[in-house]
Amino acid sequence: MINKRLLTLLEGNLSPVKKTVLFQWWGLLANIIFNATIAYTLATAYKQELTMIKLIAAILIILFMMGLRFYCSQKATMAGHEAALGIKKTLRGKIYNKILALGMHYTDFFSTSKVVQMSMEGVEQLEIYFSKYLPQLIYSLLAPLTLFILFCFISFKTALLLLLCVPLIPLSIVAVQKFAKRLLSRYWGAYMQLGDSFLENLRGLTTLKAYQADERKTKQMDEEAETFRKVTMKVLTMQLNSISVMDLIAFGGAALGIILAIFEFRSGRISLIGMLLIILLSSEFFIPLRLLGSFFHIAMNGMSASENIFKILDHPLDKKGELTLDSSENIDIKAEHVSFGYLEEKQVLKDINFTIPARSFASFAGVSGSGKSTIANILAGHHRHYQGSIQLNKKELSDINQRDLMACITVVNGDGYLFAGDIAYNLQMGNTAITQEKMWEALREVKLDSFIKAQGGLSMPVLEKGSNLSGGQRQRLVLARALLKDSPIYIFDEATSNIDVESENAIIKVIEKLRKRKTVIMISHRLDNAIHADQIYMLKEGGIVEQDTHAHLYQLDGEYARVYKQQEALLNGLRKETAYE
Repeated sequence: MINKRLLTLLEGNLSPVKKTVLFQWWGLLANIIFNATIAYTLATAYKQELTMIKLIAAILIILFMMGLRFYCSQKATMAGHEAALGIKKTLRGKIYNKILALGMHYTDFFSTSKVVQMSMEGVEQLEIYFSKYLPQLIYSLLAPLTLFILFCFISFKTALLLLLCVPLIPLSIVAVQKFAKRLLSRYWGAYMQLGDSFLENLRGLTTLKAYQADERKTKQMDEEAETFRKVTMKVLTMQLNSISVMDLIAFGGAALGIILAIFEFRSGRISLIGMLLIILLSSEFFIPLRLLGSFFHIAMNGMSASENIFKILDHPLDKKGELTLDSSENIDIKAEHVSFGYLEEKQVLKDINFTIPARSFASFAGVSGSGKSTIANILAGHHRHYQGSIQLNKKELSDINQRDLMACITVVNGDGYLFAGDIAYNLQMGNTAITQEKMWEALREVKLDSFIKAQGGLSMPVLEKGSNLSGGQRQRLVLARALLKDSPIYIFDEATSNIDVESENAIIKVIEKLRKRKTVIMISHRLDNAIHADQIYMLKEGGIVEQDTHAHLYQLDGEYARVYKQQEALLNGLRKETAYE
């Protein structure tokens, strides 16, 4: 019923919870005085001793206590909301910082929809836990004890009977807890599955329409929605059945207390005022725990969500580097016996070695799945849990702080993101102090200056993802932005994929110029783009099987030559078909 891990989030937010319980208790005292006044007035009237002064005094006390109860109720609600607000802010901040710490490759571990769902709906579910359930849990222990002490002065037997019936409610809660936990786990599983499918289908809507697969996906989502609905209905059924049991215990226990109080009055052991007060307040023994039971099922939903939240927060981070790396220096790269796997049981890279001197041009080649892009991600600092050694100017890559690493290495891939704004805004992304002259110089280098000038210059609007530009124009603009960053190392990871021949040639020419003053690493499925590299590393099944220049590797007639000849034959075949058409 209490999640110790969640209680640690109360550090700095405990005061509002205390206020909630305190105002609830004050409200209880006001209610006791309220009912005692009613009992006294009725008893006095029964004895025909009620005067106008006593009646007016009783009415004033009753009105005052009603106002006090309302005030305490409002204050308790506000304090509970304050506690929940602080917790939600803390928890969302922790999730946000965790995703930042995991970096841009957090999707290797968690889907975007799961992170969004847990940050929004998951955290919202915890509001009931902190604002209602936790204060009510403390108050549910305090209220029966307060009433027990009061009733002991009236009738000890009645007080003891009511107190003994009170634990039956939490026992009924405990009885369904394990079942509820399993059911709520299924609920969140179905909820996240539905969210994953929705986000995936939304992202791929164009593809689904193009292949006329949208109807099939709609049916699949309908089935997942129906599964979620059924689980939700089971959760509600479980909650309603549990509440019915708690109602039976609460009202049954109160009825027993009232019956015993009546018998005690008839036997002359308690006064009329005492009997009336027990009748009026006996339900107060059970109402706090009855409310706790209601909040419990909602809080359980929040606790179930918290398990998924803590899976995100507890995910191990790559170690943080402390060493510095100067971006104004030339940087040598040396890798020795490097192995890496996203999963321990499956290695993507297997004992690879390579050396890339400063201001040289290296290329990693190989068929799809051979580990080329993984090398780029490791060099960019996205994965620090590799085995072996990768040194940049004799400093271990995993020991270098991320800020310096990102300042020294720029990755240009095939899906660079362009933001809604204008050309200048996107070009200044890496350096806000860059001058317009430098921007135009970069645009000229990527052969994009004439087009930009014709469209209004640097103030030309750019839509989200650069949707008002062609694929080649987008890629060249991404390259221009990378050039303006002016880092010592550039990694081109399939930077020429899915673009037109003109744009591809423009990018290759930029790379040829860039290699004269920077360290350039190219990763491309097209070996023809890397024939001028100083060193080509041919990968196969995660290992480097050949390394040398294009000329030597071609003469060697090994793996590199085989793939190169296949691509050359395919390209010649396409040229013949184009000429024939």
